[in-house]
Amino acid sequence: MFGIDDTLEFIPVNIAVLTVSDSRNLHNDTSGQILADSIQAAGHKLVKRSLLEDNVEKIINLLESWISEQGIDVVITVGGTGLTGRDITPEAFGAVSEKEIIGFGELFRWISFDSIGTSTIQSRAIGVVAGGTYLFALPGSNGAVRDGWNKILRFQLDNRHRPCNFVELIPRLKE
Repeated sequence: MFGIDDTLEFIPVNIAVLTVSDSRNLHNDTSGQILADSIQAAGHKLVKRSLLEDNVEKIINLLESWISEQGIDVVITVGGTGLTGRDITPEAFGAVSEKEIIGFGELFRWISFDSIGTSTIQSRAIGVVAGGTYLFALPGSNGAVRDGWNKILRFQLDNRHRPCNFVELIPRLKE
């Protein structure tokens, strides 16, 4: 059986959010705001929020900085996962990744199929582990952010989720 075990006490995790976009700012970043609000509504701590243009070096530098911070357990990015020349978030993740969470992208695309059909094939959503930190890259649309959070990450970042979850592995990620 899977689901939330309400007999356990919830453990909040520290999450940083990065929007990758050439056209948005923190005032019109609706998908980043949806994610930030969802993280806080779930009881987690939003410890950082930033926005960067589609520049692989800048993204890598920020990811490396956040990975090295003791107070960040998870980084979730929004945007830059498509197929155009400017979409470079997965490449930035590749530069810092130690292990890929292959099932994250597979599950995301499977879930997205219900909403956008075969267009989901254009998504390069990805999950990785780097320096004991989880990193997840979601597409930049509001619907993609809702799908990624509400149907995957909300559960896997809840220590009460059974039979297993990402939170219970955090102490062992640096082994």
